[in-house]
Amino acid sequence: MARPVTLFTGQWADMPLKELAPLAKSMGYDGLELACSGDHFDVQQALASKGYVRAQRALLADNGLQCFAIGNHLVGQAVCDLIDERHQSILPQHVWGDGEPEGVRQRAALELMDTARAAARFGVKTVTGFTGSSIWHAAYAFPPTSQAFWDKGFADFGRRFGPILDLFDSVDINFALEVHPTEIAFDIATSQRALEAVDGHRRFGFNFDPSHLAYQGVDYIRFIRTFGERIFNAHMKDVWWGRGDGTVGTFGGHTSFGDARRGWDFRSVGRGMIDFESLIVALNDIRYTGPLSVEWEDSRMDRVHGATESAAFCKRLDFKPADGAFDAAFARPQH
Repeated sequence: MARPVTLFTGQWADMPLKELAPLAKSMGYDGLELACSGDHFDVQQALASKGYVRAQRALLADNGLQCFAIGNHLVGQAVCDLIDERHQSILPQHVWGDGEPEGVRQRAALELMDTARAAARFGVKTVTGFTGSSIWHAAYAFPPTSQAFWDKGFADFGRRFGPILDLFDSVDINFALEVHPTEIAFDIATSQRALEAVDGHRRFGFNFDPSHLAYQGVDYIRFIRTFGERIFNAHMKDVWWGRGDGTVGTFGGHTSFGDARRGWDFRSVGRGMIDFESLIVALNDIRYTGPLSVEWEDSRMDRVHGATESAAFCKRLDFKPADGAFDAAFARPQH
């Protein structure tokens, strides 16, 4: 069978899981990638109560849904970031604490470790998420920025994530970084550098999302072929670029998503400019058998309409890889 099509629930955290699960099934999804937001997946409850884990699993099963990954992007963001007041709105109170930056980073690291433990208890093999970055603010190299400055940022990432990845390894869970502006890795070059910073740790890989690469001008198909064995999860998300009024470029112009002036914006899957045909071929070539997880974002569209059409698009698009050469039938039998 083709890959399961799942829905990442981060953008649906305002909806209780008991309401979202039947809705997701009715929209055509085979499963959910549960975000640690709203009441979708509570890390500490999962560790404290086997009953909680059973109840969440039963809720999915009762609606004919599977789960292959847990997403904890918000907590992961705080592990390496330069912490400011924006983080308070995305972090659990026990992680934010008194807001002292280094304390926040350390508590976020512990919570991410707990997420791996909770994911193992829940029976999935992958945690998707962010890392944050101490050097993202210096992405544009002025004041003049040396390689030594950036090296310190990757070293900071390696120092903070090394113990996290060791814990992931101890419970047989993979960490899949969604390569994304504001993270330690936001394109192919920085992804290679991040991998080196953790000494190629076998538990460090990627949640492939073409949308964050395409508008930067990064070859997202090459990303698949470069990091094939490191792609632990795949987000299906679309984007268009070069469509604004010429006043806002790649850096966003401090505008909000949905602003008509923007030079790029996220679109419902199939309505943007991502070459999903080539993407599926590349995923087949690297033998990726995991889910196609729709991360639905489109400021101009009703989300139920958009998520429904996105599920149908992915199912129509996906196909099983060949199990042999198409012309094998023409070969003469050997005697």
